Amino acid sequence: MELFSMMGEHEHEQIVVCHEPSCGYKGIIAIHNTVLGPALGGTRFWNYASDQEAFVDALRLSRGMTYKAAVAGLNLGGGKSVIVGDPKTTRREEIFRAHGRFVETLKGRYITAEDVGTSPDDMEFVAMETEHVTGRHGASGDPSPVTAYGVYRGIKAAAQAKFGSDDLAGRSVSVQGVGHVGYYLCQYLAGEGAQLVVTDIDQERVEVVVQEFGARAVGLNEIYGVEVDVYAPSALGATINDETIPQLKAQIVAGAANNVLAEARHGDELHRRGILYAPDYVINAGGLINVFGELNGWSAERSMRKAGDIYTTLVDIFSLAEAENVPTYVAADRIAERRIESIGKIQSTWV
Repeated sequence: MELFSMMGEHEHEQIVVCHEPSCGYKGIIAIHNTVLGPALGGTRFWNYASDQEAFVDALRLSRGMTYKAAVAGLNLGGGKSVIVGDPKTTRREEIFRAHGRFVETLKGRYITAEDVGTSPDDMEFVAMETEHVTGRHGASGDPSPVTAYGVYRGIKAAAQAKFGSDDLAGRSVSVQGVGHVGYYLCQYLAGEGAQLVVTDIDQERVEVVVQEFGARAVGLNEIYGVEVDVYAPSALGATINDETIPQLKAQIVAGAANNVLAEARHGDELHRRGILYAPDYVINAGGLINVFGELNGWSAERSMRKAGDIYTTLVDIFSLAEAENVPTYVAADRIAERRIESIGKIQSTWV
């Protein structure tokens, strides 16, 4: 594994590899870019198949956070942490306090928060060792409702662009992953009268949304071939790939998951097939907006309103993509890169 070449591919500033043998903590903190401000990104706890897989995930996720903050208009850079291990472990205090100590060594260049496999309770342990943490109890807390609201607004923007109306009543949406964010997304969609098709590795979660929102459940691999208006991937990433694209019958791909495209070329293929893609780091920026609001003392209502602006941001991206005849992910990248470049000319990297 060529570490420096992998870092250099997307111009990452810093990678910190962390280890505390007493509790089995193994972590990676990736800082992609701090031109706009300190790097902010959650801590993901996952049972990775290899150290290389964890390293690549940290690189991809941290880069996505840079672009997410830039497009959302936030004064933040991009970072991410991953912890390698069983996310169901009971040794949470030791592991997250160890993680907090490594976050503290960065002296504010990186601010962490919750992510997949972590919770506000875990962030309380991190906060015992560093002040550079958000998403704690009594503050912004669980960002899932705000993230889901932004995704919901983004789906409406995509519907407007694709169908000429953002009314989701009677529209069919398949939601892959009905955990925290997926559950709230289903709630918003069902509230407007959308017809839901859902799946998840956790059958209990599926049963909840079936009972509460009248959703139809399908198998894990069936979700790709369901004939719906919108496919909303809201679990782990890379679900748009060589195997799934030929199965898709949806006209829109718009969900809460990070890194939905397995490779950039899959965004090109969606474009070629006429499937409208809402770039993941744009549509799922509500969680980042939520913790940015915490850092700046925003009310919950203000954070929710800002997440609602994802609608307008996506309308601009769709318009640029159409005008320049490029895939939507390219249009989103261009908007993010222009902001980083313009601000980079007037201030140095955050220290």
